[in-house]
Amino acid sequence: MKAAVFHKPGDIRYDNVEDPRLEQDTDVILKVTSTAICGSDLHILSGGVPQPKPMVMGHEFMGIVEEVGKSVKNLKKGDRVVVPFPISCGHCFFCQHDASPACENSNYKHYGPDGDMADQKGAALFGYTDLYGGYSGGQAEYVRVPYADISPRVVPENMTDEQVLFLTDIFPTGWSAIDWAQLKGGEVVAIFGSGPVGLMAQKAAWINGASRVIAIDPLNYRLEKAKAVNKVETLNPHEVDVVEAIRAMTGGRGADVCVDAVGFEPERDILDKAKALFNFEVGSMKVLDMAFKAVRRMGTVSIMGVYGSTYDNFPLHRVFDKGITLKMGQAPVLNYIDHLIELVKTEKVVLDDIITHTLPLSEVTHGYEIFNKKEEDCVKVVLKPWEQRKETNTEPVKIEN
Repeated sequence: MKAAVFHKPGDIRYDNVEDPRLEQDTDVILKVTSTAICGSDLHILSGGVPQPKPMVMGHEFMGIVEEVGKSVKNLKKGDRVVVPFPISCGHCFFCQHDASPACENSNYKHYGPDGDMADQKGAALFGYTDLYGGYSGGQAEYVRVPYADISPRVVPENMTDEQVLFLTDIFPTGWSAIDWAQLKGGEVVAIFGSGPVGLMAQKAAWINGASRVIAIDPLNYRLEKAKAVNKVETLNPHEVDVVEAIRAMTGGRGADVCVDAVGFEPERDILDKAKALFNFEVGSMKVLDMAFKAVRRMGTVSIMGVYGSTYDNFPLHRVFDKGITLKMGQAPVLNYIDHLIELVKTEKVVLDDIITHTLPLSEVTHGYEIFNKKEEDCVKVVLKPWEQRKETNTEPVKIEN
């Protein structure tokens, strides 16, 4: 089959790979109808999240069940399903306690309680490095889905792929950021980053009762998208002091909730890069530090952006003095997905309005290029494995350090 294969940092290609096969009786094989490029995929592309050998990319995908393991009870051939990105066994301690991103069984090679940088991780994730299970991802024509009775959800026939595709990751992730903050109604929510997860967090904030939603991003085209699809207020850190602006908008207090939807690879200048090199850090926590300053005393900061290394200058003094509540981690998609499907089905939320590019899988390298470099006003790329299939000789993606 054809798939998007990571070879080394900066090198993701449209390659021939072996077809997946049923390996356990609880597996299904899915014919992928739609998949997407996620901001987390860019961390692998850059080398910030290391992967030592070739791997099929992609953890946002859906499709049609093609083969069914003999122990699978809830799915049959021909079912159209959407698949959450964490792989959950469904029966371990954590899966039984609504904590599927901590599944004890899916990441059998590198699971552990410590959460180290290079070992003892949580649950396996599709297409997200050997440290997270080494499972092939869904940027491919077919994909093996383990524990198939647990996570996949059958999609209503009258709904398009585009309407439900983002239930795999970015909408539940954005929802988690807001749900963790336990909004009571009337809160001011400031969301750092207007990429796909930030846009979904904005939608979730309105649905959960926010009185004002403020989007922060250094790229005006992404702020324009946020205003167009979510009717938010916007701040560009190149144009204003974001922390002071948020305080001015909130009577000097700061936002009730701040969401970091950026992670360790924000826009950085030469001084930021030099500091990271000097401190042996991967990327930067500058966005998180800004969120700590912008949130009000006794407020909540939800961290949905990925962080993969230690940071010696972590401002614990500020977190303690302000009494900030921190929530973070991989989204527990299974806790939310059934409710979120209903929100989409009943038209209480629209998810596909963030899509800017739909490409055949054969153009995956171009998709990564424009998403990584923020070209062509790219916000979200959807890939179609079975449309306009063609052979292409792709060049590696050029990374700007």
